Amino acid sequence: MKKTLMVAALSGVFATAAHAQSSVTLYGLIDAGITYTNNQGGHSAWQATSGTVNGSRWGLRGSEDLGGGLKAIFTLENGFNIDNGSLGQKGRMFGRQAFVGLASDQYGAVTLGRQYDSVVDYLGPLSATGSQYGGTIAAHPYDNDNLDNSVRFNNTIKYSSVNYAGFKFGATYSFSNSAQFANNRAYSFGASYNYAGLNFAAGYLQANNDVNNLSMSAISDSGAQAGDYTFAAGRQRTFGGGVSYAFGPATAGFVYTQTNLSDAIGISPSQSGTQAGLGFGANSARFQNFEGNVHYALTPALSLAGMYTYTRANFGGGVNPNYNTVALQSDYLLSKRTDVYLQGDWQHASSNDANIGAYLNGLSSASKTQDQVAVTVGIRHRF
Repeated sequence: MKKTLMVAALSGVFATAAHAQSSVTLYGLIDAGITYTNNQGGHSAWQATSGTVNGSRWGLRGSEDLGGGLKAIFTLENGFNIDNGSLGQKGRMFGRQAFVGLASDQYGAVTLGRQYDSVVDYLGPLSATGSQYGGTIAAHPYDNDNLDNSVRFNNTIKYSSVNYAGFKFGATYSFSNSAQFANNRAYSFGASYNYAGLNFAAGYLQANNDVNNLSMSAISDSGAQAGDYTFAAGRQRTFGGGVSYAFGPATAGFVYTQTNLSDAIGISPSQSGTQAGLGFGANSARFQNFEGNVHYALTPALSLAGMYTYTRANFGGGVNPNYNTVALQSDYLLSKRTDVYLQGDWQHASSNDANIGAYLNGLSSASKTQDQVAVTVGIRHRF
């Protein structure tokens, strides 16, 4: 009897010790608001909106200490619409992120699953759309450089380095998961450096696709972009760099990105705000984005932010639209986890093609004119 009690007691101790070496965290963010738009498909609109600035999500992340500075890690992150409870990312249960891997205190982390590319990881935080001070609706036209992570990549193996005195780097490779190894795949790499208040970052992304059968159009397809594509193009090359500097309560930054497309057909309906999408007049297209942004903390609770982006595009066939996009935001912290915000966004599109109007990212449809204005009052809660 005594031996039985001793074994039971020791088992409890070891179970407690094992449990103490593992952790699982439930987290999330809910962004809900009311948005007025001056022109959506030719009409003004008032509507309840979800994730106008930051996409609503909940997730689980965890780790298990394996000893010797090594641990197992995982993240499962779901996106959803707070207004109707529906799943985001084309109905995926964990459409934002889903990965598992190993992380070393000395060598960095290797993870496998559905993940962000290196342009998002390293350059995104320096852009207004990659932060809480502009977010989704402040993305560059059609999110052409993916800084708002409209595309997350399936079948991905990612390496992320540790922090070497402010320097970090990483890379991804996303498999096609088909016999056509070179098609429907993607890869990226990037790096960032931080010294005091100065930040530098750069990244590169390339996606190859079979545009003849558009095998990235449904989530049941096997490719790296299955169900998530901005451009119907045989090859997409996106690269860019940025710098920001924090001085006192203010932070100012500049980001440049360029996306080059070959064997290009057009922009997907979900990203162009039109039912049929937007076509290109030649088999190549290009976008260049020049963004300046600033954030200023008036008080520990109240902050102001602004962003201006000039986008120069070439759709081929003599169509060369230009876009001016402005975002202004005021944000007030009610607590460490809850804030309210007022954000105004404006875009002006100049084009000799009447089918190309202004379109602010995340709205339901494009403007029938060269201008589109949206004003949102919202609340965000983090848990």
